[in-house]
Amino acid sequence: MLQFNPLHCLPSSAELPDSDDTPVDNELQDLMPGLLKLILAHIWKTRMDWFFGVDMGIYYHPDEPAIVPDGFLSLGVERIVDEQLRLSYVLWEENNIAPIFVLEVVSQTYRGEYGAKKEKYQQLGVLYYAVYSSQRRRKPPLEIYRLIDGEYVLQSGNLQSGASIWMPEIGLGLGREQGAYQGITREWLYWYNKAGDRYPTPDERAETAEQRAETAEQKLQDLLNKLKDRGIDPGAL
Repeated sequence: MLQFNPLHCLPSSAELPDSDDTPVDNELQDLMPGLLKLILAHIWKTRMDWFFGVDMGIYYHPDEPAIVPDGFLSLGVERIVDEQLRLSYVLWEENNIAPIFVLEVVSQTYRGEYGAKKEKYQQLGVLYYAVYSSQRRRKPPLEIYRLIDGEYVLQSGNLQSGASIWMPEIGLGLGREQGAYQGITREWLYWYNKAGDRYPTPDERAETAEQRAETAEQKLQDLLNKLKDRGIDPGAL
């Protein structure tokens, strides 16, 4: 007797577009989530149960077009599905696990970040929705919403520069502060630990390692000079 599996009738990620082909009109739409992904790849380097997508289509229904956030995080999924990696994020291929976190970076023109997109993420059950707009003046540039009883509630914690909102279900905080990335000095979004300490960027880690190496080399040279001053040949030791 034939066993019918409805999943076999659904399109796969290989058959679906990987995005909506809408070009970004603000470089920050790629850079902001890209930096968060790089930092996450280091602090969760031993974990394989997460995936962070950047400008990737999320397919939630076979008859609906994908919704494409600037960045999103899913937990409880395979980090790497195969050597070709993901072409898109298809819910029926991910055990119907919706992203737990979505980030939208507002471009020069609004694309429904505070309206239609927000409602769609709410319907999908995305627990945390973050919107960043550097153009805002009377409100904080970063807003973080949490899904409570099916509706998004703006988190009222400290969102001043250098502070963060803790997301316990993710085990990370999100905040903003001045920094440098790819040679660009401006305000960036960062991950924080529970104590409110910011996780360093790859560039910052490399700079710290370089400084430690230079310090160790200088200490060694100082020691060698002291031995020579005492008439001791370091090479004879």
